[in-house]
Amino acid sequence: MGSKKISILFLSANNSIKQVNFSRTFLLTMVIIFIAGSISMGWIIKDYIRLKNKMIQLNELNQENKVLKSQVVLLAHKIVKINKRVAKLSEFDRKLRMLVNLESNEESTPFIGVGGSDPSTLNPDYTIEKAHRKLIRLMHQSLDNLDERITIQTNEKIELYKFLENQKSLLASTPSIWPTRGWISSKFGWRISPFTNQREFHKGLDICARLGSPVIAPADGIVSSITTDYGYGKMLIINHGHGIKTMYAHLSKILVKKGQFVKRGQKIALVGKSGKTTGPHLHYEVRVNGIAVNPLRYILN
Repeated sequence: MGSKKISILFLSANNSIKQVNFSRTFLLTMVIIFIAGSISMGWIIKDYIRLKNKMIQLNELNQENKVLKSQVVLLAHKIVKINKRVAKLSEFDRKLRMLVNLESNEESTPFIGVGGSDPSTLNPDYTIEKAHRKLIRLMHQSLDNLDERITIQTNEKIELYKFLENQKSLLASTPSIWPTRGWISSKFGWRISPFTNQREFHKGLDICARLGSPVIAPADGIVSSITTDYGYGKMLIINHGHGIKTMYAHLSKILVKKGQFVKRGQKIALVGKSGKTTGPHLHYEVRVNGIAVNPLRYILN
């Protein structure tokens, strides 16, 4: 039985009819070829679009890598600058400690500079992968070192602050100004007593001044005692801390109360002639750990 044929009629412009015969096998083969070709072309187009998208993404990633490398290099330079500034701060701290005679920590960890041992890592033309690996490793190392240094510096600054605060308190508590204005009639040390005409040790300064002249606190402190004595008359004692006390005698009037805090320069009493005295004056003593010392050693003219 012969293969069946399919006839296709073509009508030309001059109204003539042409007939073309195809076998079913041929026509089926052509349809299969067309379908296979269409499917193949679809896959090719789809693969082309996928590859094109991947190329776009790859270009974007490359661009991002360049930007990231540039940022990493910039960050590395900033870390180097921060390291240098912290090193300068450490050196300033060392000099400051030497100035105030305070021991410094000589066992501090040295600084690690990013790229210091391999400058090629900071070269923009360096391989991205190698640059990233080296720079990130060095930056982690340097940041860890910075964190440690900052902790050490913080502790050292706290220690220095406490020391300076203590020194500030000591300076504020040191009787460094004249308690009243006048002239010295009797200095600290051995003298001939104006009452017994015998040699005696005078434990303070006698400062002659007009009756009622103001007496001021030569340093910060707390009024620890207000008494009346046969020899010293009206007297008060100020405790300045750090083992330092000052005493004021022969007063005509006391202007502060026991337990009151007084500041340097504050008026605390008036010059008088109470007690055993030849005339109005202030008897002024400085005691360190209970021992009378020469007040002139503390007064800054």
